[in-house]
Amino acid sequence: MKTILAYGDSLTFGANPQSGGPRHAYEDRWPTALERGLGGKVRVIAEGLGGRTTVSDDWYANADRNGARILPTLLESHSPLDMVIIMLGTNDLKPAICGSALEASFGMRRLVQLIRGHYAGKGETAPQIILVAPPLICDSDNADMIGHFGGLAHGLEQSGQFATHYARRAQEWNTGFFDASTVAKADPLDGVHLDAANTRAIGEGLVPVVKSMLGL
Repeated sequence: MKTILAYGDSLTFGANPQSGGPRHAYEDRWPTALERGLGGKVRVIAEGLGGRTTVSDDWYANADRNGARILPTLLESHSPLDMVIIMLGTNDLKPAICGSALEASFGMRRLVQLIRGHYAGKGETAPQIILVAPPLICDSDNADMIGHFGGLAHGLEQSGQFATHYARRAQEWNTGFFDASTVAKADPLDGVHLDAANTRAIGEGLVPVVKSMLGL
C-alpha cells in the first residue's frame, strides 16, 4: 500500500468556521476524503495544525507553527512515503507573519527543497510532491479573523494570487499542482475556514491528480 503525507494548517486539521464550533468529523476532513476516493490503495496521513505557516515563526502560538522546522521530523517518523501533499500559505498572508502570496510560494519552494534534501541525504528516492494553492479568503463579519489577514482587501488580493505563484513554483520544481479554490470556498462565518462539504471537496478534487501521479 502506498502512503501519502497530507501536510497543512487548520484547513487540513478540519477547523470549523463557527467560532467555538467542533472540529469537523474525521470522515469530513479532506485527507480522509482523498483516502476514501483512492479506494483503499493508499493510506493518507493527516498532519494539519491550525496557524501553521510555510517557513515563518509565529510567536503568538503555543505550538511550533513553522512548517519548515517540523517537516523533517515528520518525514522521518512517517517514512517511507510515496507522496507529500502540501497545502499551506493562508497563514503566511497575515501581515504580522509575512503578508504576501509570492513569499508564501517561496516558502513552499523551501519545503520542496527540504523534502528532496532529506531523502537525498539518506540515499533514498524522494516522494512525489503536490503543491496545493489554498482556497480564497472571502468577505465576513468576523472582524477579528479578517483583521488577522490585514483586512478584507489585503486578504482577497493576496489569496487570489496563490494559484498563479504556486503553479509557477510547481513548474520550476517539477511537482504536481492543484488549485483548491476551484473546488472549495471559504465560509462567510469567518471568511477563512471551510464547512464540511467544502473540506471534503478538496480531497475529492485531488483524487484524479493523485491517481495520475502515482499510477493508480
